[in-house]
Amino acid sequence: MRTIYLIEKYQFVHNDLHLSLNENQSKIQIQPAGQILADSDHLAFIYLVEEQGEYSYIYMPEDLWPALVRVLKSGKNPYLILEEQKIELTNFTDELHMLLFNIEGNENYGNAFVEAVETAFAEILKEEA
Repeated sequence: MRTIYLIEKYQFVHNDLHLSLNENQSKIQIQPAGQILADSDHLAFIYLVEEQGEYSYIYMPEDLWPALVRVLKSGKNPYLILEEQKIELTNFTDELHMLLFNIEGNENYGNAFVEAVETAFAEILKEEA
């Protein structure tokens, strides 16, 4: 069964975004998969990680999106902090950037999600216009 992790808190440390989970972190063994999906039903982005031969999800809900704008502007990938381990979420900025432009104006994602993305990431989307 697929595990879903929720970001409990986030902070910027020396211009790097550090994400923390809402889980007991001592048993988590994950590797970044370098892919991002959209969950238009729950207004979230999902970063895929590999865990015990399967994919697990790290959910990034709408309240985290302002921090993701800052990440995209910096061009730096965020980090997942698990106890003393700092794991770079590889390919994050490239994947999210491409996904945003795929979502823009695309009704297949649903109007509510498209509008939320276009509003939250307007600064990023207009840079490429």
